[in-house]
Amino acid sequence: MGESAGIPQWTDPNCPVARATDLVGDRWSMLIIRDAMDGARTFTDFQQRTGIARNMLADRLRRLTGYGIMTRVEAPAGKRKHYELTAAGEELFPVILALRHWGEGHAFAEGEGHSVLVDAAGATVAATEPVGTDGNPLTSRNTRVVR
Repeated sequence: MGESAGIPQWTDPNCPVARATDLVGDRWSMLIIRDAMDGARTFTDFQQRTGIARNMLADRLRRLTGYGIMTRVEAPAGKRKHYELTAAGEELFPVILALRHWGEGHAFAEGEGHSVLVDAAGATVAATEPVGTDGNPLTSRNTRVVR
């Protein structure tokens, strides 16, 4: 995706999925968002957790802040600014959750260890599925895109 004056050149201007992936669909951006949700705040936090090259991290953080997904805030000790998710960034939690659950089911061999997401009480967060107005599960087979 190219940019002109910080404005994305949309892959498919009429598709919300394409626009979203234009903004956050690369590997590093999603891992930065994941780590921000898990408490990472500083450039060093993100670099150490992801292993991303510093120049790539600087670029992704610049893009994520430029697109309003993250913001820079004053650090508690008055040092360098910290990064925090904006409301739009926080709204990506269901996306991260869906990727996590898909990964648990399809990216690990049976019995292979992996991290686990737990709630405030320490219980494992269960997979969720979208449901229609009738309460039945929604799938790609019973939904359609209207253009």
